[in-house]
Amino acid sequence: MLPSDFAFDALAADYDTQFTHSRIGTLMRQAVWRRLDGRFRPGQRVLELNCGTGEDAIHLGQQGVRVLATDLSREMVEITRQKVARMRLTATVEVQQLALEHLHELEIPPFDGVLSNFGGLNCVAELSGVGCALAARLQPGALALLCVMGPLVPWEWGWFLGHGDPGTAFRRLRPGGVVWRDLKIHYPSIRTLRRAFSPAFRFCRASAIGALLPPPFTESWMVRHPRLLTFLNRWERRLETLPPLPWLADHYLLELERV
Repeated sequence: MLPSDFAFDALAADYDTQFTHSRIGTLMRQAVWRRLDGRFRPGQRVLELNCGTGEDAIHLGQQGVRVLATDLSREMVEITRQKVARMRLTATVEVQQLALEHLHELEIPPFDGVLSNFGGLNCVAELSGVGCALAARLQPGALALLCVMGPLVPWEWGWFLGHGDPGTAFRRLRPGGVVWRDLKIHYPSIRTLRRAFSPAFRFCRASAIGALLPPPFTESWMVRHPRLLTFLNRWERRLETLPPLPWLADHYLLELERV
């Protein structure tokens, strides 16, 4: 069992409470779903990497999109299976335990798209290998929607500096990544990720998920200021692709097309 398996197994039981059902987590996921709904159509086959507790797979399945939802964590996969069964979506959503390093083992015919939401790719040191494996499993013209934690987050700088914690404030800038629960987390820039997936993928769009909208760790403070949170979210959605917002966000959503 890999260290990352233990790390995410430990998070599985409380993940929905801590993030999925939080006010900020809900707004962030809704921002991603706006793009999923505009990009993937009923009947298409989508591969989901790092599916977590299955919220995105269920959303797509409810729209008639056929999903293979994968995750390294056994506990995350089990929670996803339970949700899929409870929602009666087993005909459209299949769930499988799979590490990103084993993508090359998938022998299923090419997919119409791929989704990786909320930082799964941040656990990968060599992104070009993932890019090559995905390129071999996607139809020409297939879309890749990749939601990744970026390196430059002014919200994080200001928040942790204000709390007297400069080490955490600038952790994403450390060369070589950051160790978390015996797992190395990397923070690739948009440019780095685009380069890792080229030339098999063409850049389509980059948008901010948490630039004006504050990161999830501010939840306890932001829920006391609901009007401010609504205001920031409204303007982020209007300006989400405007430079430099995607480059200064807690996560950026990169959209690529398989050439």
